Amino acid sequence: MKFSTLASGLKASEIREILKLTTQPEIISFAGGLPAPEFFPIEELKKVDAEILEKEGMQAVQYGTTEGYLPLREKIAEHMKTAFGVDCSAEELMITSGSQQGLSLLSQIFLDPDDVVLVESPTYLGAINAFTLQHPRFIEVPTDEQGIIPEALEKILQEHGKAVRLMYVIPEFQNPTGITWTEERRKAFMKVVGAYDFPIIEDDPYGELRYDGEKMKALKSLDTKGQLIFLGSFSKIFMPGLRLAWMAASPEILDKAVKLKQAVDLQSSSFAQRQAYYYMKRYDINEHVRNLVQVYGKRRTLMCETMKQYFPQGVTFTYPEGGLFTWVTLPEGMDATALMPKVLAEKVAYVPGGPFYPHGGHRNHFRLNYSNMPEDRIVEGVKRLAAVLTEEMKNIK
Repeated sequence: MKFSTLASGLKASEIREILKLTTQPEIISFAGGLPAPEFFPIEELKKVDAEILEKEGMQAVQYGTTEGYLPLREKIAEHMKTAFGVDCSAEELMITSGSQQGLSLLSQIFLDPDDVVLVESPTYLGAINAFTLQHPRFIEVPTDEQGIIPEALEKILQEHGKAVRLMYVIPEFQNPTGITWTEERRKAFMKVVGAYDFPIIEDDPYGELRYDGEKMKALKSLDTKGQLIFLGSFSKIFMPGLRLAWMAASPEILDKAVKLKQAVDLQSSSFAQRQAYYYMKRYDINEHVRNLVQVYGKRRTLMCETMKQYFPQGVTFTYPEGGLFTWVTLPEGMDATALMPKVLAEKVAYVPGGPFYPHGGHRNHFRLNYSNMPEDRIVEGVKRLAAVLTEEMKNIK
C-alpha cells in the first residue's frame, strides 16, 4: 500500500509509547504528565450532566460552531483576567480539542518546510512532534534556571530573524524542566521579540498550579502588537479526557485557525464544552484548583526531599515552584534512555530527556512527574530509582 510522504514519516510519540508500559498497576510511574484521577470531580459532573440534558437536551449533543460554545468562551474570558492577567473577549477565543490541537493548527498555519521555529532548549516533546510534521528548521534557544536567556535569543535573531516564522515558549513551570521565567526575564524577552513580527505561542497548561511564590501575569498581558498566541487548557485543572483547551489570539490568526479546524474536526465536543461551562457556573473551579495545589504541592515537596535524601552525589534536579514535573540531570556520560530497562525492571518509569531536544543529544537527563502517584509510592519509587542510579554511577567512576 502506498502512503503519503507525511504518513510514511510518522513516528510514535516516545512518551505515549512509554505510557503503554506503565499501565501495569505494579509500575510506579513518574512518566506521564497525568493529573491525579482521584481528584476528578465525578460526583459533581453527574449533577452537571443531568442539568445539561434537562436544560439543553438535544441541543447539547447537536453540532455547534467551530469557534466553540459561546457561554464557555465568555467564562474563559473572565478566567483569563483573574488567572492570567489577560484582558480578552469571547470573540478573541476559540475552543480546541486539547492544547495539542492548538499546536497542530498553528504549526500548519505558520510553518512551511525549512522555515525557522524557535524553541526553548529543552522544550515540550508534543510541540516538537506537532511542528516536525511541517519540516521546519528548529533553533534551540539556551535557557537557565531563570528561563530563556534574552542575550542568547537576541544573538540568534540577529543572525536568523528574517527566517523565523514561529516561536514556542512555556514560561510557567516549563515542561520538562519545571522552571519559571522571572519577571525580569519576561520583560527582557518581550523587548527583544517586540522588534520582530513573527508570532509567539505561549503555552500555559500548568500556570494555575503554583505551590510557592506569587503568580506572575502571562506574557500575553504584556503584548501590545497581537504577537502572542495564548494556549490554555482544562486538562490539568479539570479533566484531561474531555480534551478541552482554548486559544486566545488576534482576529487575523483566529480566522485562519477556525477555517483550518473546520477542515480537521468541524468543532470540539458540544457536550464536553457544556460540561466545563456548567461546572464553572455551578461550582467554584478556583476552589477545585486550590485543592489540587495543596495535594500536588505536598507531593512535589515529598519527591524533591526524598531525592535529596537518597539520590547519589552528582545527580541534580530542579525544585519547581509549581506544575507537574522536576528535571533530573545525571553526570556527563550517563544515558537515561539506556538506563530505562534497569529502572523498569525495578517497576519504576520516567521519561528520558533526549526527545525534549529537537536535535537530540543531552541524554543525561530525565523527567519525573509527581502529581499522579500517592505519597507512599512516590517515596518507594524514588528509593528504587536512587538504588539504580547509585549502582550505575559506580561504573562511571
